Amino acid sequence: MSNLNKAYDVIVIGAGVIGASIVYHLSELKKYNVLLIEQDYPMAGTSGATHACVNVHSKIPASYGEFSYYSAELYSFLERKIGDFEYRRTGSVHPFFSEDDRDKALRLQEEQEKVGIRVDVLTRDEVLEKIPDATEELLGATFSPLDGHLNPFRLIELYLQAAKRNGLSTAYYHQVVDFKQANGGYHVFTNKGSFYSKYLVLAAGPWMKQLGKLLHIDIPIRQMRGQLLVTEPLQPILNYAFGSMHQTENGEILIGYSREEFGLNRDTTLDMIQKTAAMAQYYLPSLSNTKIVRSFAGIRPVPEDGLPILGEVPNQENLYIAATHSGVTLSPLVGTLITELIAQGETSLPLNNYHIERFS
Repeated sequence: MSNLNKAYDVIVIGAGVIGASIVYHLSELKKYNVLLIEQDYPMAGTSGATHACVNVHSKIPASYGEFSYYSAELYSFLERKIGDFEYRRTGSVHPFFSEDDRDKALRLQEEQEKVGIRVDVLTRDEVLEKIPDATEELLGATFSPLDGHLNPFRLIELYLQAAKRNGLSTAYYHQVVDFKQANGGYHVFTNKGSFYSKYLVLAAGPWMKQLGKLLHIDIPIRQMRGQLLVTEPLQPILNYAFGSMHQTENGEILIGYSREEFGLNRDTTLDMIQKTAAMAQYYLPSLSNTKIVRSFAGIRPVPEDGLPILGEVPNQENLYIAATHSGVTLSPLVGTLITELIAQGETSLPLNNYHIERFS
């Protein structure tokens, strides 16, 4: 605490992938004194318990797909600036098992291509060419080369290292307990002290509802638990993400598809572990004798309508929200846009579809 100033230009709350991106992009300007507040440590929440997929082609409506596409395009450039976070644009295969789902796939292809997102609708044989171990019970799949995955631990570490080189201050293990507006800015009270800043950014993932209540704002976030499995390291069998699975650099396969509304409960449960393992075995029968070495759960912050909540809060001077599912996909773009809002008062891409006032 002794090396921290009490007053800052910007305070960002939340040290997950979104908060880390925001403080990094702010720090690049080298004009703001920025403090990052986190109730635990970086990646202790959702960003440390994720598939870490960069998904583009399945995002609907098409405007949201386009938004995700722009963000994914930033990753290669970002990696050259901050270092290797194992970003791999492998493409992804999303299988379907019914004619109704084939029709949905064709409609998805038509809509996404309007905004420049390539989606191929594959036959069964075309899927098996890409993933020979896939179940032959599938009828086909959508495929896009635009999707990928990365190492979230490396990404957040590199965001924060770069931001600290640019002067970022941090206050970890500081739980926010209250706010007070004063002089066009905000006093932020934590269990260990208090700070003041002109600009305040909320980027606390599943904890956004609690922070919103302290500011008398309803932030409509659903806290959705996702349970994931990790296999033993295997020889390469997935050159693409497949359904809710992808293979990491060291050969492990991450598996998960569950969505359960259990608040902030991050327990794993035997029934969901069994269902997830059965799903994986159905999709990839060759996994039948594979060992599961770990299971874990994360809480997804899912806005009520599924779309990000980004930008200024109406009638609250200098208060900004960055709340979204798919934070790994959107982090470079969200960090860029929130920084533009603070520095310029406007953004290079419109945020009209993502303002919180749409819920009012």
